[in-house]
Amino acid sequence: MKSNITYKWGQDTLLIELGNRTSQRIQVLFWGEFLFTTGMATILLLQALPLVSFAATATGVGAAALYALAAYRFLARMFARESILLSVTDISLIKKTPFGSRVRSYKWGSISPLFYWGVPQKTDHPMKGQSFDYFGFDTHEHLIQQLHNEGNLYFNHDCEAIHFAAGVYSWNAEEMVSMMKLFAGDNLRLGPELTHIIKNQEIDS
Repeated sequence: MKSNITYKWGQDTLLIELGNRTSQRIQVLFWGEFLFTTGMATILLLQALPLVSFAATATGVGAAALYALAAYRFLARMFARESILLSVTDISLIKKTPFGSRVRSYKWGSISPLFYWGVPQKTDHPMKGQSFDYFGFDTHEHLIQQLHNEGNLYFNHDCEAIHFAAGVYSWNAEEMVSMMKLFAGDNLRLGPELTHIIKNQEIDS
């Protein structure tokens, strides 16, 4: 499991860079989607050639759009990077891709305590066998749920759960939350499971 989390301390900020923590199994799914989409686009393009009619030209344009969509989704997912910026006044969640970045900032006073979601309990596929997953339905269901997991840490803001830190599990979350608490102090409140972790660390030290 990846653990290359870096901490950059500034005078009034703490930048936590998580990098890209997408598991290899999910990356295989991204590759599969990319190859499938580009394969379909290639078939359309070959059927449209030569582009001598309006219908053929429209098909060619559609194939080009599929190529562009496949490339965009693949690069945005494979090279996405996540960071957390803590300041005196707020916490900012940053996601960067080769095509831009998205920043969501929240004032300390407007968020709930921080909770650890961990690895969500997967729901069994309805066609899973009781003794063995002969057809792979359950394995596929687990991968899909991992794909849609937005993060293992979360807080509530305006009645909405804000998830972040995808791919950060307990052994990394302990250190990361400790660093966040060290910087933010009382501004960062912790849920019961994280409070328990921090207390255990203090006892051990």
